[in-house]
Amino acid sequence: MSANTGKTVVVGMSGGVDSSVAAILLKEQGWNVVGLFMKNWEDDDTGEYCSSRQDLVDATSVADRIGIDIEVVNFAAEYKERVFAEFLREYQAGRTPNPDVLCNSEIKFRAFLDHAMTLGAEKIATGHYAGVRESNEGEGAYQLLKAEDGTKDQSYFLHRLNQQQLAKTLFPLAGLYKREVRKMAEAAGLHVAAKKDSTGICFIGERPFKEFLMRYLPPKQGEIRCLDDGRVLGEHDGLTYHTLGQRKGLHIGGVKGGKSGESGDHDAWFVAKKDMENNVLYVVQGHDHPALFVEDLIARQLSWVSGQAPHSQWVYTAKTRYRQTDAACQVEMRDRDSCRVQFAEPQWAVTPGQSVVVYESKVCLGGGVIA
Repeated sequence: MSANTGKTVVVGMSGGVDSSVAAILLKEQGWNVVGLFMKNWEDDDTGEYCSSRQDLVDATSVADRIGIDIEVVNFAAEYKERVFAEFLREYQAGRTPNPDVLCNSEIKFRAFLDHAMTLGAEKIATGHYAGVRESNEGEGAYQLLKAEDGTKDQSYFLHRLNQQQLAKTLFPLAGLYKREVRKMAEAAGLHVAAKKDSTGICFIGERPFKEFLMRYLPPKQGEIRCLDDGRVLGEHDGLTYHTLGQRKGLHIGGVKGGKSGESGDHDAWFVAKKDMENNVLYVVQGHDHPALFVEDLIARQLSWVSGQAPHSQWVYTAKTRYRQTDAACQVEMRDRDSCRVQFAEPQWAVTPGQSVVVYESKVCLGGGVIA
């Protein structure tokens, strides 16, 4: 008899292949598995971009196929208050927030966890590609780990979790590659085996992003200028809709470079700076323009999933965006809620509002919001 027999785990089921296979694996391990489908967005439910109804159909169908109960819970109010309001505030301030990070800490591992506990669950589980283990360094200390599949690792998005949340969480896909997960789903006869991965804003889905933002943050037109020589190159609809390092959607592709740049005349233009006070968008020509690189950054709103801040003189690695290669760095604590991250090599398009996440080998230590 399995050690998990009689214990209940509530699995967040999205209707996708990852959470479906997570549920199968837990059932095989002897857990009493209960599925939970979270409904978190209602503003334009009838719109063409909202896939939640199809996702619910898929999640229910999977639960039926593998023989588990599934419950539907609505966290739309919590999502709007804890995640979406902050998302809009950050954009309005000229920063580029990462809603998936906030969504995980506030909804998937707080509202969902709280609800699961009321159902009598011992643990919760998700289909995230990440790992968790109890550290042998001290009783009750848990570590957030990178997934075996480096191309799918999602520890970046989970760095704001705390020790209490980690202690209650299982990540069944930690040691699997995506191709293996799809094969398992196929072997189990699940129709979602080949379902496309969801992208877009957490729980809101894929949609034309600028149009979506315009519904909540009205346009405010201003100049697009060349950072090197100050020339006016065009007009933007609003600084809110642009982010550092952005190349597409500037509509100045035919403008030649100035004499000061070493780039070719027709190299692409990239967003290098947003002047919120004067409503000016500054751009530079060429992906490798020096203005797009920084050697250090300040991070605030720190959250150390490890339970303690990194040592100042140790060499760690960090990411300033998802899917980025880890970069060697040192972390210098300035006070309890801010730190300076110094990189060994200059980093490209480090963007205020995004997260910098620090690692020690495969262990995710936590991070903060780039200021």
